[in-house]
Amino acid sequence: MRTEVECGPAPGPPGGRRLRQLAGIDVGELRRVGPARRDALAALGIRSVLDLLTHYPHRYLDQTRRARLAELAVGDTAWIVGDVAECRVVGGPGGRRGGRARVELAVADGPDRLRVTFFNQPFRARQLPVGARALFYGRLDTFGGRRQMTNPQVDLVGERAGRIVPLYPASERAGIASWEIAELVGEALRRAGPFADPLPEAWRARLGLVDRTAAFGAVHRPAAPDDWEPARRRLAFDELLRLQVDVQRRRAAFERDAAGVRHVADPPPGTADLVRAFTERLPFALTGAQRRALRDIREDMAGSRPMHRLLQGDVGSGKTVVAAAAMLVSVQGGHQAAMMAPTEVVAEQHHGSLRKALDGLEVPDPGALGGKRSLRVELLTGRVPAAARRRVVDGISAGAVDVVVGTHALLTEDVRFADLGVVVIDEQHRFGVEQRAELRSRAASAGGPTPDLLVMTATPIPRTAAMTVLGDLDVTELDELPAGRSPVTTVWARTPDDEDAAWERVRSQVAAGRRAYVVCPLVEGSGRVEARAATDELERLAAEVLAGIPLGLLHGQLPAAEKEAVMARFRSGDVPVLVATTVVEVGVDVAEATVMVVEDAGRFGIAQLHQLRGRVGRSDLASWCYLLDRSDAPEVAERLQALVATTDGFALAEVDLELRGEGTLLGTRQQGRSDLKLASLRRRHRRLVAQAREVAAALLGDDPELERQELLAEEVDLFLGEAAAEFLAKS
Repeated sequence: MRTEVECGPAPGPPGGRRLRQLAGIDVGELRRVGPARRDALAALGIRSVLDLLTHYPHRYLDQTRRARLAELAVGDTAWIVGDVAECRVVGGPGGRRGGRARVELAVADGPDRLRVTFFNQPFRARQLPVGARALFYGRLDTFGGRRQMTNPQVDLVGERAGRIVPLYPASERAGIASWEIAELVGEALRRAGPFADPLPEAWRARLGLVDRTAAFGAVHRPAAPDDWEPARRRLAFDELLRLQVDVQRRRAAFERDAAGVRHVADPPPGTADLVRAFTERLPFALTGAQRRALRDIREDMAGSRPMHRLLQGDVGSGKTVVAAAAMLVSVQGGHQAAMMAPTEVVAEQHHGSLRKALDGLEVPDPGALGGKRSLRVELLTGRVPAAARRRVVDGISAGAVDVVVGTHALLTEDVRFADLGVVVIDEQHRFGVEQRAELRSRAASAGGPTPDLLVMTATPIPRTAAMTVLGDLDVTELDELPAGRSPVTTVWARTPDDEDAAWERVRSQVAAGRRAYVVCPLVEGSGRVEARAATDELERLAAEVLAGIPLGLLHGQLPAAEKEAVMARFRSGDVPVLVATTVVEVGVDVAEATVMVVEDAGRFGIAQLHQLRGRVGRSDLASWCYLLDRSDAPEVAERLQALVATTDGFALAEVDLELRGEGTLLGTRQQGRSDLKLASLRRRHRRLVAQAREVAAALLGDDPELERQELLAEEVDLFLGEAAAEFLAKS
């Protein structure tokens, strides 16, 4: 890079500049980057020239459309560009007095002036000396008869030419400004020359995408307001394509190399059909969504490749029934089934419901009198006594246990399956990727076929996100609720009167023989955190608003026996109100529970609140969920209003994605260079996601190793990296 052509752009290497080359060039090679600026860039995550060129503008200033001071009215919020005409620091020595400092600027916009005041930000005097040009964003107010902005956002503009000015994420603390980044990007683009393009020209034409050189140029140096959108679309497509190629390529390799269990999905006449026997004895008819899901799962399990399916459905949609049927498909063919749950409470509940639902079913056993024995369902958690645990572990290794439900205890070294046919993971997001992969790999590592995998979640992933993050994973949605379920009325209790109404609802429902949950964010109170704790709230409720009503306490720190006893008393009605932490978030199913009160609801996310709400409304009884929070913070209001507006988990997943961004989905899956800086998993990029998926499938279809797409393969490895790609594949 030191051989810069001073006049005009560098020609670049034959075929164009590769991103891997730019990743190997330290940003310190740029002409204007000395040690101090190099450190400042590193604070922003910019260490290579590629990091710099993918540090995209977060907005653009169209200098033909910026607000003028003369046009603004008091109360308006806007961006204005001005030159600093005066700068003074008001305060004691060093601009400080009693921990406070005030920097006052006079900002000129032609003949008009505006006072800009910063409180307790003395560095602004160094950042904005007389003569500096800057962009200020804030509300126009008046003070002492003069118009001013107080503590506005600031972007330094510098002496940048052009009508469209890119504004970059910068760091005032690190000492690097947007205009400095813009100058460095300009130098990097000039010296890099044309870019090599991994996307075949035919696909670019078909999808209406600009080439990569034009994209990098326009995203950083748009000549007109309409230029940056096509550029960002192309670069966002590249991010999605790399993800899709990697996930699809690795899944294809897995399916090609892994031998699956060929299950007996449709037993011949005269033999036991455990699935049919199970569904016929249910006290309700399967929903259409459950029947479709079971059909897809049986087809998967009958095939030669291992099933790899996500079953996602709203709370109460009947996922456990479908999972039980899937496990019976395995058992009726002579194989075993395992279900892993996130907590002991959930595992125990699944075990109890499965034993009840499968009671009386028989499986072939040549060693038993009559050639049959009862289907055996066992529980394996950390609190199973040693003798009972030994009996269960021995039964698993001998093949005498048909279905085992457990927690992380299933992953200990002494658990060895005789013939594991299917693994069901409940609430898959509650487990690490390594944990989810380990149980499935047990049979394959012993030389046997790879068990089928069914992962379940009641926290729906938005459809666009699932297509991206999960690649070609088979996704089944349960989008119907069983008949006889009563909708839950959700109320945001934001005033003392609202809270009184919530507690009155609890009292009236208990008087009618119902149950209620009270959920708190903490176990014990803390002087550092202003939130109601379960132990403190239990005492307050018992002494005040719920005096005379038996209350129970449930949290993760209780001894195992005490947890079990509390849940048993709650189910029986001896303790009609359960004060708990989020240990009741998933899996707890008490049909008589009709009221959920969530204390300090603003401390929880949308998905968690929706899960908590799902603990009520599990019968035909009218049910309520009260979200107690007096906060007026905008982000709290958005979450709680969304919960009040709908009980549709898929709709809430879209809202959650809009509020929290893609990092919540990619953060634990993708650990490579790319964080989807431009691509979005939200509705607006749904078509782009589908296009990237289509192109990946087409390119891999006749070239699974990408031998003819060497540049694309190189970029996938560069941005994802081997470790991150393995992580994605296990997901």
